[in-house]
Amino acid sequence: MEILSVSDSDLNRAAAALAGGLLVAFPTETVYGLGADAFNPGALARVFEAKKRPRFDPLIVHIADMDFLAKIADLTTLNADTRQRLTVLTERFWPGPLTLVLPKQKEVPGLATAGLATVAVRSPSHPVAQKIIRLSTGAVAAPSANSFGSLSPTRAVHVKASLGEKVDYIVDGGKTELGLESTVLDLTACPNGQAVILRLGATSMEAIEELIGPVVLSVVSDKPISPGQLKSHYAPRVPLILYKHGELASIPDARAEGKEVSEGRLYFSFNPETAPDASTRADRIRVLSKSGDLSEAAANFFDMLHELDALGLDLIRAEEAPAYGLGAAINDRLYRAASNVKEYMEIKT
Repeated sequence: MEILSVSDSDLNRAAAALAGGLLVAFPTETVYGLGADAFNPGALARVFEAKKRPRFDPLIVHIADMDFLAKIADLTTLNADTRQRLTVLTERFWPGPLTLVLPKQKEVPGLATAGLATVAVRSPSHPVAQKIIRLSTGAVAAPSANSFGSLSPTRAVHVKASLGEKVDYIVDGGKTELGLESTVLDLTACPNGQAVILRLGATSMEAIEELIGPVVLSVVSDKPISPGQLKSHYAPRVPLILYKHGELASIPDARAEGKEVSEGRLYFSFNPETAPDASTRADRIRVLSKSGDLSEAAANFFDMLHELDALGLDLIRAEEAPAYGLGAAINDRLYRAASNVKEYMEIKT
């Protein structure tokens, strides 16, 4: 494994490695992705092996140019209404953190799509990701660059700690901007013609509905047709207990209960006057956004969980974000990571 910079020469090396069938982790605007040539079954198999990812969980194919979409997705099978939704969504949200599920072209290996007749595809807005994709094969499958089910990586050091020598190159582009994975929207699944959100993410449901009207929310599945649909996912190594928004400050410190338990806390917002023993636990407290800004909270979410997870704690207590906008996507990750949440969301399809 070798760490590369974002210099032109290193990005050329990264692109050549991808084209040659190697694995390259690189930053996107959401999280770091583990890249492989989307048309190379051998490279795709290495992705599943490196992540210990079950092969029933499909990958997302990343493209940099809209002209490449027709090589990945069979757009000829779309009806007029779906074509119109596709046009307005890509004009508004691409490049950016929105993944679209569409009928796949037969040339796309079944390993990339878990044998499904559909393919998940997006165009990342990060300039490093765009350049690497363009310089390689034009289509790069890139799930999050971490061991399956664990915290998503927002820094190169997270990738190194999680995957180590299983990846050939890591392009260090610093901390990612958005900090949450893309929203996954299926344009093909719903019989009544509505689009279906399969994974909440960095493009809010409200923003999508403002553009194309009501959508269906379906984000849990034992047989996923999108990444991030399994009930248990995005989890730190340390057990995480989840509380309702605003409740965490009233929960006593575990040490105050007379137990030899070392805990950390993840607040959405924070009032030091009401939090117990705040002065003595400052090194174990993380605040997603003191001002209550959901974009700031999303950008800090995985980064701060990584920090808490590295402290050798016995327990992490976290509180929900407000359940709208990006807060819904933050809560989706918390529900999947929490050990005290069994059934967290009704399937709405």
